Amino acid sequence: MMRLAILAALAFAALTGVATAAETKRPDVVVIVVDDLRWDELGAVGHPFAKTPNIDRVAAEGALFRNAFATTPLCSPSRASIMTGKYPHAHGIVDNTERSPLSHRLTTFPKLLHDAGYATGFVGKWHMGNDPSRRPGFDSWVCLKGQGTSFDPEMDVDGRTIQEKGYVTDVLDGYVQKFLKKASAEPSPFLLYVAEKGLHPETAQAADGTLSDPNASTYIPADRHKTLYADAAVPRRPNVKDPLVGKPALKRPIPGLPPLSEATGTTDEAIRDRQRMLASIDESVGRMLETLRAAGRLDGTVFIVTSDHGYFYGEHGLSVERRLAYEEAIRIPLFLRFPSLVKPGTTIDRTVLTIDLAPTLLDLAGAASPADVQGVSFAPVLRGQAMPPRDAFLIEHSSDKVFPRAAGLGYKAVRTDRWKYIHYLDVPDADELYDLAADPYELTNRIGDPSVQGGLAELRRKLEALSR
Repeated sequence: MMRLAILAALAFAALTGVATAAETKRPDVVVIVVDDLRWDELGAVGHPFAKTPNIDRVAAEGALFRNAFATTPLCSPSRASIMTGKYPHAHGIVDNTERSPLSHRLTTFPKLLHDAGYATGFVGKWHMGNDPSRRPGFDSWVCLKGQGTSFDPEMDVDGRTIQEKGYVTDVLDGYVQKFLKKASAEPSPFLLYVAEKGLHPETAQAADGTLSDPNASTYIPADRHKTLYADAAVPRRPNVKDPLVGKPALKRPIPGLPPLSEATGTTDEAIRDRQRMLASIDESVGRMLETLRAAGRLDGTVFIVTSDHGYFYGEHGLSVERRLAYEEAIRIPLFLRFPSLVKPGTTIDRTVLTIDLAPTLLDLAGAASPADVQGVSFAPVLRGQAMPPRDAFLIEHSSDKVFPRAAGLGYKAVRTDRWKYIHYLDVPDADELYDLAADPYELTNRIGDPSVQGGLAELRRKLEALSR
């Protein structure tokens, strides 16, 4: 009789959606943000020579998002959007300048998870202001000073300044391992947010903070990876040969710099060095997965690998840059492993944004999102439920003076599944409109085409609404 009662109770739970204790256990969370990583430079998405077996494993054992985007292709604003679930015009971190006081006041998903009982840790590059001190909501704080250096980085470790020795990714990984082993030994759930230094270059800056020589940026891999991919042929997209017809914003003369062309693009060796930097990050991801497995917590962890934005490899003549609204700068990789919800080999076509990560992780942890969050949880998709399609999203950038080619190029843009409209705020008569279905490489500006003016007017309405 008791056995029948138990079976009946289990059947009732299955029919009514009542979760078992195992299903309602709050997940651990690991979020890895790789700096400047493009969506197309990983083995899991078909890169011809990249060896990223551990990151690829996250995709193979979980979900690969085919349409993930940054809402601002710039480090500080994008990182704040990931943390808060808001567009930059709403959270206020609109550029890479000193905004330390504001970054202490942000309502972030790590803080909300901390308030909900999570043990929380940050390791890596904060890059929302130069103040390296602990931000609210983190129990453990390991922060690079400023951008960090590729070797022997100076760190703020829970309020102590430490001069480390070694390659930056390996140094960060040591702190990651320390946190994971300690947190895995405790019963409470944990969040670890890892903000990698790679793939960011070392840069030569003038006294005023501007990049004195854009070609002086260097990507520095670990010594063990310096000869990796030595003979690999670097893939190039057709728009490296863009003649820039219909792009007056890009054709502006910049004192001291040559006009944009195929010759101004990123060199093959610089791209190989970026892939070499990625190799050490992939090794670190592998150690994280193994540590969680050994502790018996891997399958109960929402494990995410993503990026703050993309990068240009010479498309439209651009290099050592992101900032602009073209696909290479706004598309990002996003892989998520969480076996209790996501079947291995899942691919998700729904458009998801950096501002969606915060509400999604709060949703999965059973915590409420603030009412002013602008992103949308995509947890229902992971649960196999239908969600209304996203008809448009905002891309925005405030003008700055750090990179001369991007100076005076503030813009607001709107993207739908088919169209992208870019409205430049500081350059008159420079707006751009692309039919992404017919022109995925954004070579033909349709802004003056009489046949699309009705659609353009609707895009402008969407842009105004999203900018509020």
